[in-house]
Amino acid sequence: MAVDEERLPEPARRLIALAPSGGERETLEAFLDLQRQVLARKVEGLSEADARRALVPSATTPAGLLRHAARVELNWFQHILCGRPPEDLGLDPSDPDSTFRLGGHDTVASLTAEYREVCAESRRAADRFALDDAVPHPELGRVTLRWILLHMVEETARHAGHADILREQIDGRAGTFG
Repeated sequence: MAVDEERLPEPARRLIALAPSGGERETLEAFLDLQRQVLARKVEGLSEADARRALVPSATTPAGLLRHAARVELNWFQHILCGRPPEDLGLDPSDPDSTFRLGGHDTVASLTAEYREVCAESRRAADRFALDDAVPHPELGRVTLRWILLHMVEETARHAGHADILREQIDGRAGTFG
C-alpha cells in the first residue's frame, strides 16, 4: 500500500525520502524532528484547561510535557553539548519535577512557541558538532553527539506517546498525526 505523502507533515515526508539511502546524521535528525513535531501537535488545539488537566497521578499534563521537553532540549543541547551552566538556562537539577511545573502565564501557544524555539536552538547547537564529537557528562563520563541525538529521539518519542494517550483521554484524538 502506497503512503499518501501529501497528507503527511514535512518531517515524515523527509524520513520517507531518506529511507532508501539517507545518511546517518540526516536520518537521526529527521527522526528527532518528526517526534518533536508529533509532541507539539498533540498539545495544539487543546483548551488551556485541558492542556493543564491532570489525568494521571504524576505531574504529567499535556502542557507539562511541552515544558518538560523544552527543558530536556536545553539540558542536552545547551548544557551538556555546549557547556552552558544549568542556572543560566533556567534549569534546576536539584528539582527534577520543576521541568513539568507550569507558571500562571503559560499558555498552549506560549509553550508551543517556546518549545519550537528551543528545538531550533538545539539544531543550531548540534550543527557545530560532528556525530563523533564527545563532550563531558557528569554521570556517563563522555557522550557523543550521536548518543545525544539517539537519546533525544527516545526521550521525545516516549513523551509524544504520553501526550498521545492524554490527548485520547481528553478528546479521543489519537495517532501519530492525529
